Amino acid sequence: MTEQQADSFAAAHALLAELIEGDYRNRTEDRDDPSTVQAMQLALNLPKQDPPARNQVLTDAARAVVAVCLDERAGSEGFWREHLAAWYSHRIRKVARRARNKAWDNVQVLPGVTVGTARAFVPSATNEVPPAIAKLQIKGTELEDSTTTPIVTEGPLLLIDASLTMSLGKAAAQVGHASMLYAAALPLEKARAWAKTGFVLSVREVDPEAFAKCSGHPNAVVVRDAGYTEVAPGSVTVVALPPGTAPIS
Repeated sequence: MTEQQADSFAAAHALLAELIEGDYRNRTEDRDDPSTVQAMQLALNLPKQDPPARNQVLTDAARAVVAVCLDERAGSEGFWREHLAAWYSHRIRKVARRARNKAWDNVQVLPGVTVGTARAFVPSATNEVPPAIAKLQIKGTELEDSTTTPIVTEGPLLLIDASLTMSLGKAAAQVGHASMLYAAALPLEKARAWAKTGFVLSVREVDPEAFAKCSGHPNAVVVRDAGYTEVAPGSVTVVALPPGTAPIS
């Protein structure tokens, strides 16, 4: 990482840590002013032939979201930083969409970051979503394969409350929020070290008892949902734990 890239990363991290602080659920939106309804779009690559496992998609989505937030382009003035700042300043919505084949290929040219089966895009007002993304379906993002990827020791473990039975799209949005909250809570140098790994992390969906136990960990980063879809307002959906602290295998 060059000195300029290091400075850009520090600026991107500072922006995230500063603007995401506080309860985003209490931030206002004005339906008469579409610029206040901001969202990050997520595209999930779900081909009909040989679809990926749910756990792989959730892991990729979480990594892609934090990669957009801490991209070096977020550290200097311009499109990337301005759009992230506007999103951080509002309710930090995320919308997960299904893509496959040509539709998946078409969105790769739009500003964002792809990690495996997921691409997270630079946020925008919901009335300014590029047509190639807007045409992607929001519903229908379900997978049957329950195979889990191995837990990595270099990154956080994101735990989902399985009792909430969230759809793939909802869960992808929630783990994405967990990864960015976790990054914001890290000291700069630890965030930088994590970035050098490509933001490696693990995801597990666990029963309520295990989830409650981990939620009480002193170093836990907790995601409380605003309750727009699927779950009740204030529901704790995901907990992020630092490496080596989770009693989950």
